[in-house]
Amino acid sequence: MQVSGVAVAFGGVKALTDVSLAIHEGEILSIIGPNGAGKTSLLNVINGVYHPRSGTITFAGKERARMRPAFAARSGIGRTFQHVSLFKGMNVIDNVLVGRAARFGGSLLGKLLRLPSTSAEERREREAAERILAFLELEHLRKAPVASLPYGIQKRVELARALATEPRLLLLDEPMAGMTHEEKRDMCGFIRRVNESFGTTILIIEHDIGVVMGLSDRVAVLNYGRKIADGTPDVVRADPQVIAAYLGSAALGEAA
Repeated sequence: MQVSGVAVAFGGVKALTDVSLAIHEGEILSIIGPNGAGKTSLLNVINGVYHPRSGTITFAGKERARMRPAFAARSGIGRTFQHVSLFKGMNVIDNVLVGRAARFGGSLLGKLLRLPSTSAEERREREAAERILAFLELEHLRKAPVASLPYGIQKRVELARALATEPRLLLLDEPMAGMTHEEKRDMCGFIRRVNESFGTTILIIEHDIGVVMGLSDRVAVLNYGRKIADGTPDVVRADPQVIAAYLGSAALGEAA
C-alpha cells in the first residue's frame, strides 16, 4: 500500500498534513507518536472510516481518494480497535464467525429454507473459524461468553475475528493496551506467527516502545499530524527529532 500526501481536518483542526507512507508487503510496520499525533486518524483513512481532504491511497494496484470500510474489508484490509469492540452477548466462536460474514455467499432464502448448499457453506465457515481459534490457542474457550473473559483474552478474540476476514493487510490499533507484561508477550508472539505463517502485512499503532522496537521491521513516527521519521527501529530510535518529540532520553534508554 502507498499513502500519498494525505490530509485530514476536522473543522479548523488538522489531524494529518501531507502524510505519505509506504507499507511494504509482508512487513510489520509500527506507527508511534505522542497522543493526538494522528496515528488512529491515519488508520481510519486507510480503511475508509475517514475520507481525506486531499491525497490518495494505492492498494492492490488501485489508486483511490476514498474508500468505504465494507469495501476495505472485502479488498483484504482487516482491523482491530483501540477499545475492544466484540459482541459481548455472544460466545467466542460466534464473534469469530461475524468476521466470516463478508465471505459468506449463501443467499438469505437459502438460510431461511436451510438448503443443503447453504448448510454445507455454514459448515465450511465454522470449520474455518475453528482453525483460527486453534491457531490463537483459543479453542478451549470457543463456547465461552466473551464478556466473561479476561481483557487480554478478549483482545486475542478480537484478533481472531480480524483474521477471519483473511486480510492481506491487518491494522492493529493499540493491540497491547491495558495488558499485563505476560499478556503483551503472548500477543507479540501471536502477531509474529500471523505475519510469518500467513505472510500478512501488519500495521500497528502501539505506545509500548519496548514492544515496538522488538516487534517491528520498520517504524514511522507522527507528530502533530506530520511524519517526522521512517526507518528501521535502530534508525528511528537514534533520530534526534524522534527523541525530542516523543521518546526522550528516559524512554530511549528503556528501548535500548
